[in-house]
Amino acid sequence: MARAEPVALDHPLVAELGGRASFPAAGTAVTCGVSGGADSQALLVLAVAAGCRATAVHVDHGLRAGSAAEADVVAELADRLGAGFRAERVAVGDGPNLEARARAARHEALGPDALLGHTADDRAETVLLHLLRGAGPAGAIGIARSPRRPLLDLRRAETVALAAALGLAVVDDPTNRDPRFRRSRVRHELLPLLDDIGARDVVEVLVRQADLFASVQEVLDASAGALDPTDAAALA
Repeated sequence: MARAEPVALDHPLVAELGGRASFPAAGTAVTCGVSGGADSQALLVLAVAAGCRATAVHVDHGLRAGSAAEADVVAELADRLGAGFRAERVAVGDGPNLEARARAARHEALGPDALLGHTADDRAETVLLHLLRGAGPAGAIGIARSPRRPLLDLRRAETVALAAALGLAVVDDPTNRDPRFRRSRVRHELLPLLDDIGARDVVEVLVRQADLFASVQEVLDASAGALDPTDAAALA
């Protein structure tokens, strides 16, 4: 069977978004977690465009009918990009907090060094979720900046636009709109309400605050590390 039409990596949007992403040096071997959604497909496209030797890994939790077919979407994209591909299936047992347990199983299957397609929107949602739990400064960072998250300065709308511009077949995960999941309600109810009340793009505000909290946390960590144990005893 002939390989499908290659992805147009010379599209201007690839260069624009790739210039704001933070991938390793060209030639670096990377693993990309690719669910099939716009964010993760953009991750794989931009990794290949950056010259990385990318392997797409799709993790099937087996929680939805037809989820196994989503691996085929990712496999086809990897083939079009000349990237590697492998599929992993994980079991998520019964119990509370299905979303968190599925995420933990996915991260274990991907491994500690896999690149993830989190965007600024994901980070803002995580900040709000942490604040709703009463988190302190560390929790208010949301998703920390890391070499594993090269798309953290991009917006979800931009990854969707990239997928559309390149004609990618994007997987639609209905759980992203399921009000039983708190993140879904934050995404579709709380953030639009905050945008309306604040008359601004609240994602940008939350990301800026998260970076400020990260700076504060770095200072606190450095100060704690420099503290002499005898000084701490004297202060007790």
